Amino acid sequence: AQQQRNLDNVVSQHPRISGGKKSKKEVCTNSDLEVKNTSPMSEQDSGILDVEDEDEEVTVPGAQDLVDFSPVYRCLHIYSVLGARETFESYYRKQRRKQARLVLQPPSNMHETLDGYRKYFNQIVGFFVVEDHILHTTQGLVNRVYIDELWEMALSKTIAALRTHSSYCSDPGLVLDLKNLIVLFADTLQGYGFPVNQLFDMLLEIQDQYSETLLKKWSGVFRNILDSDNYSPIPVTNEEVYKKIVGQFPFQDAELEKQPFPKKFPFSEFVPKVYNQIKEFIYACLKFSEDLHLSSTEVDDMIRKSTNLLLTRTLSNCLQNVIKRKNVGLTELVQIIINTTHLEKSCKFLEEFITNITNVLPETVHTTKLYGTTTFKDARHAAEEEIYTNLNQKIDQFLQLADYDWMAMEPGSKASDYLVDLIGFLRSTFAVFTHLPGDVDVHSTMSGKVAQTACMSACKHLSTSLMQLLLEAEVRQLTLGALQQFNLDVEECER
Repeated sequence: AQQQRNLDNVVSQHPRISGGKKSKKEVCTNSDLEVKNTSPMSEQDSGILDVEDEDEEVTVPGAQDLVDFSPVYRCLHIYSVLGARETFESYYRKQRRKQARLVLQPPSNMHETLDGYRKYFNQIVGFFVVEDHILHTTQGLVNRVYIDELWEMALSKTIAALRTHSSYCSDPGLVLDLKNLIVLFADTLQGYGFPVNQLFDMLLEIQDQYSETLLKKWSGVFRNILDSDNYSPIPVTNEEVYKKIVGQFPFQDAELEKQPFPKKFPFSEFVPKVYNQIKEFIYACLKFSEDLHLSSTEVDDMIRKSTNLLLTRTLSNCLQNVIKRKNVGLTELVQIIINTTHLEKSCKFLEEFITNITNVLPETVHTTKLYGTTTFKDARHAAEEEIYTNLNQKIDQFLQLADYDWMAMEPGSKASDYLVDLIGFLRSTFAVFTHLPGDVDVHSTMSGKVAQTACMSACKHLSTSLMQLLLEAEVRQLTLGALQQFNLDVEECER
């Protein structure tokens, strides 16, 4: 079955030599490829297949070459001569049913390695290949109804065992290998005329689980990328480095291109890394859908749904965790705002990437849209909120140092020290916003907008807090001198 599949792939790539596919049944007795493990890839790469290979039919050993059936034939003959053929028929069927049950018992640690699954499938295939041979070489020792009944039982037990065992598996690589094994198992038995649709239906369930194991794996990948980032713009010293990064991430900026080296990209390392990991994830999803006899729209839909989960759940959580971290500073938050803006813009390229893989145009009615833009918008808003919260907390820390003498006779000659320090801090903070790199269009307006909102939020918080100081319950009496000092401070803020 595996050789047939490899051959089908080669033939479909070189249709001019396809001389009508053989049925899988025939392939079991003669294969178009030599039994020794030759990979069709070498011939495929040369662009032509040696047509003579089509004629050389190398025999694959069949059941009769691997199993000695003579004891069964001998018994059948003896019982027939004795006129007790029916006794032997019922004895044979009863014994084989018992053996089928044994064969269908999966080993307890089957889920741990691929070999466990392989051994299990080989036992089942072996059992049914033998029964199929008996069906075709004896008149009525077994019949189709008996074999179909056995197969029904085998199918339900196999599917139940696979459901249980595959659910223990947390390694996406193993789940993918298992899927390929199940497809081969199904193709082999289909070649003997057994209905295998239920196996393909079950593969769609395993696919959901594969998707979950991938999401878990990529959660770790994203965490590592975000943890190891330095949250500062990527410096570029020469053309080669510039081209490499533009090759990894869809970014165009005429202004930046004109600038001499060294220069900086507006975003930090995590942007191209996260973008490439999303693409890797899409490839990993695609691997599962191969050979499942799905239409391209089904494959497209499946990839888009999984990618949406990756963006809205996995990546979104990782970004939110970084933003909410205790030690995250203002410059990092501003960089996250810039980074998420660029990733949001790249979503349309990811849409195109999926379209190119599946050949399903986005205009198609069923096409699921990627929700990536909302993921990055949400992260950006969270980062902005965090900036405003951080600033207000800092303002509170300075205000705790406020030490007004409400009974002072004379005001001081200048604004209070705590306030001068606070204003100095705010001034340097807002300088961070104005020194952001990047093109005039996006970053200055974007960081400008964040800076303006942050400034308004800070002023509002400061004025409310100052008012609170004045109206505190402990302040029972005020002198004119104290009020004048307070006024000096308010005027300093205004200035």
